[in-house]
Amino acid sequence: MAAKTIAVLRTGVANLASVLAGLRRAGADARVMDDVRAVEETDRLVLPGVGSFEAAMTQLRSRGLVEPLAQRIRAGRPTLAICLGMQLLGSGSEESPNVAGLNVFRERATRFDPCVRVPQLGWNLIATDSTSRFIRPGCAYFANSYRFTGAPVGWQPAWSDHGGRFVAALERGCVLACQFHPELSGAWGVALLRRWLVASEAEVVGC
Repeated sequence: MAAKTIAVLRTGVANLASVLAGLRRAGADARVMDDVRAVEETDRLVLPGVGSFEAAMTQLRSRGLVEPLAQRIRAGRPTLAICLGMQLLGSGSEESPNVAGLNVFRERATRFDPCVRVPQLGWNLIATDSTSRFIRPGCAYFANSYRFTGAPVGWQPAWSDHGGRFVAALERGCVLACQFHPELSGAWGVALLRRWLVASEAEVVGC
């Protein structure tokens, strides 16, 4: 596989056109891929997702991608998980109680409180601190009904609020997981994608 290839993994539950367009605006040359070789060999991988937790895990399982994906992320290889893609990293989701996630960490996605609009659709504030490598304070675009309310040990969180504080993003090394859609978050989102791309470019020396 060519050096510095960026693979966008086909999950069957993602708007790949918007993800590809966002990466291209950030200066990346991304390709849609859907096999084990892409997960194991590509330099940088994007795991997108919109829709059902169970449907996404079924697609990944049917192509033998669950363990290669989990191994890649645990190893800290450059990976960007977006929206449902972020939730897949956990142990499971309240949306599909009997379906296991990738189990990269133990947190489980739960539904927003019924006192607020569900799904959350639109812009929301992001809060983080100076130790964050990729995320900066700003506004991002969300489209989600489920979220993590706690951050796993060893991961740097960013936060947002919708009927209570929830995890907006997680970072660890060159792994970045976003509950929001950076590809739909205007100039702020493009800048975030560029920071991740630059960092992942330097994987051999820094990540």
